[in-house]
Amino acid sequence: MTEYYFTEDPNAEHAERTWDATILKNIFTFTSDSGVFSKNNVDFGTKTLLEAISFQTSDHKILDVGCGYGPIGIVIAKLHQDFVVHMTDVNHRSLGLAERNAKSNHVDQQTKVFESNVYEQVQDQDYTSIISNPPVRAGKKIVDQIISEAKDHLVDGGQLLIVLQKKQGAPSAKKLMNETYGNAEVIKKNKGYYILRSVK
Repeated sequence: MTEYYFTEDPNAEHAERTWDATILKNIFTFTSDSGVFSKNNVDFGTKTLLEAISFQTSDHKILDVGCGYGPIGIVIAKLHQDFVVHMTDVNHRSLGLAERNAKSNHVDQQTKVFESNVYEQVQDQDYTSIISNPPVRAGKKIVDQIISEAKDHLVDGGQLLIVLQKKQGAPSAKKLMNETYGNAEVIKKNKGYYILRSVK
């Protein structure tokens, strides 16, 4: 049976790869592996999301849900060294890589990587931003859960930021965000990718 990147222990044979990526005019070094989402480069959706994010002056505690090998959380931590960044995933291989990549990009002191199936192990309720490139292949139920349950972990005025392709459910995700938070906007579109934002 093929096991995808959203499983706990993918059985794909290891094939680690390390490369440099330039994001927002900064160079990052990432190591990825088989059994992990976007194993050969930082995917276009993640880059588009990172380019679209803006933080308020009160922003300081970030949660990256479904972090994979860590590009979203690590880039944010590197560019905002006063932020605390938590990164979660269900995939053990991803979590190990995220920890290694945080260390190799010198942000391990301000990041925390831990296992959680969506928000099951997330206890904090004071995040100022929750950010996700959700695992679409895990199914709509998981994506909807990431969107709707974020509300329980955000401060008032905190923001949820999601990247989805139009063909993979961005319009229905926007509808759910509007129903859940009373607001939803598309802050960027690029090649079919939508960056969606709601504020609690």
